[in-house]
Amino acid sequence: QVQPVESGGGLVQAGDSLRLSCAATGPTFSGYTVGWFRQPPGKEREFVAAINWNFGDPFYKDNIKDRFIISRNNAKNTVYLQMNSLQPEDTAVYYCAAQLVTKTLYSPTRHALYDYWGPGTQVTVSN
Repeated sequence: QVQPVESGGGLVQAGDSLRLSCAATGPTFSGYTVGWFRQPPGKEREFVAAINWNFGDPFYKDNIKDRFIISRNNAKNTVYLQMNSLQPEDTAVYYCAAQLVTKTLYSPTRHALYDYWGPGTQVTVSN
């Protein structure tokens, strides 16, 4: 089974950029949609962005597409989340997850339907 592993989190200032990476260990991401979710302190986990590995179709949380960009590198078996103009409200643990696209019940935006999760990486944005 595929195992996502995140990296690239850290402490930045408001207005800075950060790029998160999600690498697949074990099998490749082929046949999966790979999603990024985040969980701010004391809040529910929320969808950020996702990408269909085979076709490259991106999905974004409303109002985030103008700052965040999801992409993939097939050769490196890695999905990236480029985050620009970061704000304190972007502070959260960011998780990468993979969901088989052939499932009967499938949705790129619903975290409960994702099959495999990484341990998460902390992103902290200070004023």
